Amino acid sequence: MKNLLSNDYVVLGARIVLGFAFLVASVDKLASPELFARSIINYKILPHDPAMVIATILPWAEMLCSLCLIFGLATRGGSLLMGAMLFVFTVAVLSALARGLDITCGCFTQDPAAGKVGWMKLGENTLLLLVSVFIYLSSGVRFTLERYLHNQRGQSAV
Repeated sequence: MKNLLSNDYVVLGARIVLGFAFLVASVDKLASPELFARSIINYKILPHDPAMVIATILPWAEMLCSLCLIFGLATRGGSLLMGAMLFVFTVAVLSALARGLDITCGCFTQDPAAGKVGWMKLGENTLLLLVSVFIYLSSGVRFTLERYLHNQRGQSAV
């Protein structure tokens, strides 16, 4: 496992996969925050007003974290925040399953006919959560904007 954590290519692949997944997920939510709020309310965990606040802020956080991972800037922080979001999403899906709710997850589209909450969604979230933990623990920094900027600062000091 240690070799994987330091393999720059594997880490880059993980960053791109997780980053693009969250980037795609954020687009529809940004375009329709009121529909995303409805998806949140359908979980029957939060009332309307807090759901609206989350529906307004969460897509921006997803987009920011995804861009951080894709470009390799603040990757540990981005993966930590994504992991926290994925943990909450996974608990919400598990809660909906336990209560027998027949709802869409609200993940990638706000279309009521798409992406029902189920065991597949739980597995998907768990896998993405493991990827975020992998990125957080990794030491592969070769293909990051952080490394490039650090090297540029070092060269200008010479």
